[in-house]
Amino acid sequence: MKNNIGNLLLVVLAVLFYNQASGAADAWKAGVAKVKITPDESIWMAGYSSRDKSSEGVRQDLFAKALALQDGAGKPSVLVTLDLVGIDREMVDVITQKCSKQFGITREQLLFNISHTHSGPVAGTVLMPMYKLTPERLEVVRRYSEGLINKTVSVIGASLKDLVPVTLQYKQGIAGFAANRRRVSNRSLPQVVDHDVPVLKICHTNGTLHTVVVGYSCHATCLSDFMINGDWPGYAQEEIEKAHPGTTAMFVQGCGADCNPLPRRKVELCMIYGKIIAAAVEEVLGRPMIPLNGPMKTAFEYVDVPFQTLPTREELETRLKDKNEYKRIHARYLLDTLDKEGKLPSCYPYPVQVWQFGPKLKLIALAGEVVVDYSLRLKAQHGWDTTWVAGYSNDILAYIPSLRVLKEGGYEGGEAMIYFGRPCPFTEAVEEIIVEKVDQLVKRTTATVTH
Repeated sequence: MKNNIGNLLLVVLAVLFYNQASGAADAWKAGVAKVKITPDESIWMAGYSSRDKSSEGVRQDLFAKALALQDGAGKPSVLVTLDLVGIDREMVDVITQKCSKQFGITREQLLFNISHTHSGPVAGTVLMPMYKLTPERLEVVRRYSEGLINKTVSVIGASLKDLVPVTLQYKQGIAGFAANRRRVSNRSLPQVVDHDVPVLKICHTNGTLHTVVVGYSCHATCLSDFMINGDWPGYAQEEIEKAHPGTTAMFVQGCGADCNPLPRRKVELCMIYGKIIAAAVEEVLGRPMIPLNGPMKTAFEYVDVPFQTLPTREELETRLKDKNEYKRIHARYLLDTLDKEGKLPSCYPYPVQVWQFGPKLKLIALAGEVVVDYSLRLKAQHGWDTTWVAGYSNDILAYIPSLRVLKEGGYEGGEAMIYFGRPCPFTEAVEEIIVEKVDQLVKRTTATVTH
């Protein structure tokens, strides 16, 4: 009898402990902050090789925004969004090291996503072989990049100081202006797109909006002039914040490396696409959404993605005479690497990150310019309604082709590697290596999610 009572007591205590832990994990807190990262001087603009002069003005401010999220049982994790074409691994490493020292936050708890606006400044070394920069112009980029690092660290710290009780909800909408740009020059190619608009709604406990995070998979290449602006993602965030005064809107770029907003090249179109995303968000916010419970689990790892057969010194020396200026620049860059390092890299350490929000949402963050095939495949594998796939995260190292795109060739299939300073295209194993690493991290972060 005593044994039965003792066993019953243990069961009751275990249930109470589990419920208490579950309740704590569901008690979300959030903090948000933003800082202008608009250049305060004329600077070379990122994304297009055709530009031949520095910026001529500002059409719209650029921002770094940080959203700190914490369940009741864990440490806060911070999503950082930046209105830029890209940042490199070295910049991210400096930022994360500073944050670790100042705020005690670990690498897997920091997620950086880039809007990929082609109307922002050059930052760090991303796509540097594409630009014709004099020493004076390089110094402007250096000053801007240094300030950007400091501002990003400060905005992360500000978000961590602003934690308040909130609720989290998630749902997806639809928007249809992204078109697969590879079909523009070859109509026989498939029209592969991802028109989902994932929305994370964060509310104060009284029901008022705190932050809205929205995603879409499409290049931010509507405009190509010399005026600084956030392209359509910038206008989308602006529209959402106009509709909800006091709310912070954040944009997470998806796997839109092979998709463009079409038609384009007019400010009016850019603003319209921003309004379309904002309208899609309003539709989602106006309907029942899925409440998100904890616990929040995070994982981050690098996986080596191999390159194809590396060029020899003799091949590179021959390319120095190529008619294509960028192939000559690329060859010179690789020869300098050979002289300095003694060899070319045979692979690239590719970052993969997964954030799990209880059992109803997983955010998969992939580095580089990721083609849309990855988003569709990973959502099919891990749940169309419970999976959010972001590209352009943590390191804009190169285009990341699927096996299909790699075999088709073209700009996204390998030609663009010269603008990133990579020795050659990735091998045909690229897609499976990345997907396998995602699977590992998904399993790790879902292993303890049971409620």
